[in-house]
Amino acid sequence: MQERRRPMADLSTHVQSIKGIGPQRAKSLQKLGIETLRDLISWLPRRYEDRTEFHRIADLVPGESACVAAMVASTPTVAHIRKGMDLVKVRAVDESGTLDVTFFNQTWLKSNLHQGETYVFYGRAEGNLLRRQMASPVVEPLGRREVTGRIVPIYPLTAGVSQLVLSRSIRQGLDACADILPDVLPDEVRRAHHLCRINFAYENIHFPESTEALALARRRLAFEELFLFTIGLQRLRRRREVVHVPPCAAVDMAPFYGALPFTLTDAQRRCVEEALADMTSGVPMNRLVQGDVGSGKTMVAAACVYFAVKNGRQAALMAPTEILARQHYEGLAPLMEHLGIRCALLTGSTPAKTKKSIAEQLATGEIDFAIGTHALITGGLDYADLGLVVTDEQHRFGVGQRAALAEKGEHPHTLVMSATPIPRTLALILYGDLDVSVIDQLPPGRRPVETYAVPGSYHQRIYAFLRKLIGQGRQAYIVCPMVEQSDDTASDDRKAVTEYAKKLQEEVFPELKVAYVHGKMKPKEKEAVMAAFAAGESHILVSTTVIEVGVDVPNAAVMVVENAERFGLSQLHQLRGRVGRGQWQSYCILISDNRNEETRERLKVMTKTADGFKIAEEDLRLRGPGDFFGVRQHGLPGLKIADLGCDTKLLQEAQQAALELLASDPELSAHPATAERVRRLFDQAADTMN
Repeated sequence: MQERRRPMADLSTHVQSIKGIGPQRAKSLQKLGIETLRDLISWLPRRYEDRTEFHRIADLVPGESACVAAMVASTPTVAHIRKGMDLVKVRAVDESGTLDVTFFNQTWLKSNLHQGETYVFYGRAEGNLLRRQMASPVVEPLGRREVTGRIVPIYPLTAGVSQLVLSRSIRQGLDACADILPDVLPDEVRRAHHLCRINFAYENIHFPESTEALALARRRLAFEELFLFTIGLQRLRRRREVVHVPPCAAVDMAPFYGALPFTLTDAQRRCVEEALADMTSGVPMNRLVQGDVGSGKTMVAAACVYFAVKNGRQAALMAPTEILARQHYEGLAPLMEHLGIRCALLTGSTPAKTKKSIAEQLATGEIDFAIGTHALITGGLDYADLGLVVTDEQHRFGVGQRAALAEKGEHPHTLVMSATPIPRTLALILYGDLDVSVIDQLPPGRRPVETYAVPGSYHQRIYAFLRKLIGQGRQAYIVCPMVEQSDDTASDDRKAVTEYAKKLQEEVFPELKVAYVHGKMKPKEKEAVMAAFAAGESHILVSTTVIEVGVDVPNAAVMVVENAERFGLSQLHQLRGRVGRGQWQSYCILISDNRNEETRERLKVMTKTADGFKIAEEDLRLRGPGDFFGVRQHGLPGLKIADLGCDTKLLQEAQQAALELLASDPELSAHPATAERVRRLFDQAADTMN
């Protein structure tokens, strides 16, 4: 057992003050966002490997990872294969057989592995019944139990930080703060919910004594996270409810409904009523409208705009891209102008003279409804009386941009539209103090997109199918997944997309026009390619997921997704929503050669249902919340350990406990450690809610 060092002053101490962490290691840890002692011990494993069970060499199963205790039977040899590639080979034996072990570029092992001594090797077994092999296993002397003989945590890493380095740093960190870990859960809450103490939780989340101890640690930390989160959200919500605004007056909505060329679905009408009730309540509306692509969120927003303008206020709708803003304008302006509402489109490419004129008319109130991009929030732009702010596809905006638009008015009502259906538990976490309206019904007459999951061997058939449909005047999307595990992911994405597009253009469809977009392009370039595709100037658009949110191209009737197993179901559902917007039957083809049973099960879900909420529930169950949006900018603290797919019951317990505590101590004056932790959690997410 290592000698425990004197405890440090507090958890905000820089990691470099810990024994064993010098300037270079501190710099590497900083790349992971680890700067303080608190950051270090809160860097949680993403999974665990049970290396407690030892196997005999003869019992190793090729393709499976296992631990073997074996004696080194020969002196290790080094072979220089080519520049940058050295092999260390060694033969190990136990009473049941022989194991040939190879290490790549680890020449120091030649002098670290000694003939006649016993070591534990953990790695993937290869070879056959006669000759067992392992390539680059982890290895340590028998009895050390640092990387074998126990449940080993596997952490997310960065260049310059190995699992061993991180594990040793965390060990030092835990020892350094053993006596100063504040327990932010009140004792009565901890006892009522049978939760372990904080020291036990941190020790066993990083260095679990057993699977039972790990489960106890995980439950405690997940509960704490959800408990603090609930308290923070309740306080945000309460702060919002303190703000009072003049309530909007009732408005006869019949002229609006009468001007529509169709009848709203019951779900749309319900969402409109929920929003209008907010706007007449005397408290600023803060509502999320979520529904599948094509469910009619924009019409709910249009009803709210009509209501606000008839109350003498102005409205603004902000979209993430110029092309989307223009699409909204072209769809809404004719309807609004017909109802006597004056509209304007304001984007980065609006000519300076027009911009100036629009700015003047917004300031005097001559324009009722502005539609645009972030140009709507530029410094010099003032509104006469901005009463309603609508943002489209919330997660594409930084929190700051939404807040900046809201600040253009005096506590305006806020409506957020999202085409990403998410389960309510997750909506609560992601959208914090927003009230949630769900459009769970599609307008009648929309044809479902036919979806197929096929192996890569179908490529030629798929190309023939595309050629046939394009011959009938349709267009197609082909999506490549992001390239994984690269130091420069964006350039790899660019390469994957450009090379694939080039191959299609030159070898498969020389007679057609193949265009491409990728994440490395400037927004203006991306928009130009998308606009050209929307105008029918190209037949096939190859891209990464930049098309996931965006342009309405009614003529696009096929969505092909390569390596579909690399996407979350909700992401695939979003991609599928890019087609099926016109009068033609549309198709989504998911290509994957992955034979994993769970992966095949996930893709099968896509072929069986078009219900985004069912898909979202399934995605949450299979993958947890982490993959819903990739890196999100929802502005709320992220969940590090709670898994909403599995922890729904725990979430309910934690919420109940949080509400009970707030009922008895609304300001948390009797629980300063809890109050401080909640404040810090939400401060890190920076002026979260607007």
